[in-house]
Amino acid sequence: MNAADKTVVAGAATADALRFLAADAVQQAKSGHPGAPMGMAEMADVLWRRHLRHNPADPHWLDRDRFVLSNGHASMLLYSLLHLTGYDLPIGQLKQFRRLHARTPGHPEVGLTPGVETTTGPLGQGLAHAVGMALAEKMLAASFNRPGHDVIDHHTYVFVGDGCLMEGISHEVCSLAGTLGLGKLIVFYDDNGISIDGDVKGWFTDDTPRRFAAYGWNVIAAVDGHDAAALDRAIIDARSQHARPTLICCKTVIGNGAPTKAGGHDVHGAPLGVDEIAAMRIERKWSAAPFEIPAPIAAAWDARAAGRASQAAWGARFAAYRAAFPELAAELERRSAGALPAGLAGQLAQLVREPGDLHNKVATRKASQVVLEHISRQLPEFFGGSADLTGSNLTNVKASRPVQRDGSGNYLSYGVREFGMAAIMNGIALHGGYIPYGGTFLTFSDYSRNAIRMAALMKQRVIHVLTHDSIGLGEDGPTHQPVEHMASLRLIPNNWLWRPCDGAETAVAWQAALQRADGPTCLVLSRQALAPFGRTAAQLGAIALGGYVLVDCAQPHVVLIATGSEVEIAVAAARQLALEEVAVRVVSMPCVETFYAQDKVYRESVLPPGVPRVSVEAGVTWFWRAVVGERGMTVGIDSFGESAPAEQLYAHFDITPARVAECALAVIRGR
Repeated sequence: MNAADKTVVAGAATADALRFLAADAVQQAKSGHPGAPMGMAEMADVLWRRHLRHNPADPHWLDRDRFVLSNGHASMLLYSLLHLTGYDLPIGQLKQFRRLHARTPGHPEVGLTPGVETTTGPLGQGLAHAVGMALAEKMLAASFNRPGHDVIDHHTYVFVGDGCLMEGISHEVCSLAGTLGLGKLIVFYDDNGISIDGDVKGWFTDDTPRRFAAYGWNVIAAVDGHDAAALDRAIIDARSQHARPTLICCKTVIGNGAPTKAGGHDVHGAPLGVDEIAAMRIERKWSAAPFEIPAPIAAAWDARAAGRASQAAWGARFAAYRAAFPELAAELERRSAGALPAGLAGQLAQLVREPGDLHNKVATRKASQVVLEHISRQLPEFFGGSADLTGSNLTNVKASRPVQRDGSGNYLSYGVREFGMAAIMNGIALHGGYIPYGGTFLTFSDYSRNAIRMAALMKQRVIHVLTHDSIGLGEDGPTHQPVEHMASLRLIPNNWLWRPCDGAETAVAWQAALQRADGPTCLVLSRQALAPFGRTAAQLGAIALGGYVLVDCAQPHVVLIATGSEVEIAVAAARQLALEEVAVRVVSMPCVETFYAQDKVYRESVLPPGVPRVSVEAGVTWFWRAVVGERGMTVGIDSFGESAPAEQLYAHFDITPARVAECALAVIRGR
């Protein structure tokens, strides 16, 4: 079909293809959200068929436009778009909507469905991911483009609903997007005025256009979200903006097309019903059976030829770029593939082995900064930041340059936006070309938690630097002293938490975080200085296994297991017990997840079966009960902290060598 023929079937018919696929799939699944896909059908039709630059045959094309459905409950809209435009998502998968092992789950999941750029569902986070994607695009363009060679030049488009903009994270990230001038970020606000509880006028009366104008955005207000021509004009206007992100406010009717249910909250999250869909077929003059698309409409949607042509044109430009700048081209390809530079692992291993700053008595947050200095010299894609705590997290290095509105820089002060920072980092990682890390206090990881969970679910390499890790931070008191946070973060599947006890373990923890390409890592670091430990070459190599024998004896009567600052306490307890002729093994376990990923033979070589155990960590004790077993005991803190110097707090809460020794004797004697 030629362009003229496509124009003939454009508009209502192509948008209705989206409506009926969504309605039929939700009806067949007997659950889902038909209202938003039906209300956003024209928005999607105009964007995807007239403006979105993508190639269904290559969902990972480097310079494709990104599309994010932040209101992820409208997933059938996205699945319909992917199917109709030619991605590897056959109609059979749409018929399996919300069924086990289908590529069409209830909410979009990156890595599962071809063409899905990010996992969405928790409202507002897709918008935050899009901000990260747009920031990554801008920075890559600033780093790699050269006059006459714009090899990075794409837009990030987002659909959001009322719920996304009610979430506080939308304020965090959109405020920052305006400050950074992310001109290639275009957000469509599906303003249908309905959420699950009904008409939002009872709880959401913000003047959204003025809100975004105050952020420094270009705002296109009062667009009829069902008028294709008006939508087209708005997108052209938005694409002409280069210095500001754009919000297109689209007034829509939820469930548009449903004869009796459109406009009400009943259409939000339940099937329309067979009678309503039948009436809609009559009213919309849609004679095709469920899941069938008339050939002319299917041809109008097919984006495969246009996608191949777009990518081929870009490929020719990239070939010219490679000829002119071969080193830059190779570096861009390496970074886009997520491969680490050769030699980085060796340099970090050397840093661990050789005497230096890491082998002095030093806070692990400071040891982390020492390691960061070395990493930053070898890893140009390293992108750092902090949520207004740079001087405390020590996340900056000599090579750190603040991000500017022109896209230059490699370090972002996110402001007091912990959740926004974590979610933006997810977007940066999803886009590719950068490895993001960001810092805050461990206690404030509560703000970041859902974004950390999303990174784990999406298997993204994102690194969280979480300092001031215990009651050891002292006088700031219980509001700032984390006690339950390590246990909470360890519960997130596919999230790794490293709590190193000194500089050597800190360097290994950073290396593990960088090498881990399939999930996030939380580095939990101390404010107070910690003494270094001497190790053999074998012990240094074993750190990477997550848990290893730090102090040993021939036939241990008891095993003391500790992390971070409490390793020092466990070693002191072992010395005390040695005076009583008690044989003690001390195990440092900086990463429980990594240790339990090792085989049974290794685990039992470190924690021999039948030998009683005592755990020592300045946090809630229940997490360790499964590790120490029924015969074991735990030393920690099962209450909130207090405001006092660190050494007084450890004594007050009885996290001391004497207490550890007492517990060790108790488990040896069977209590």
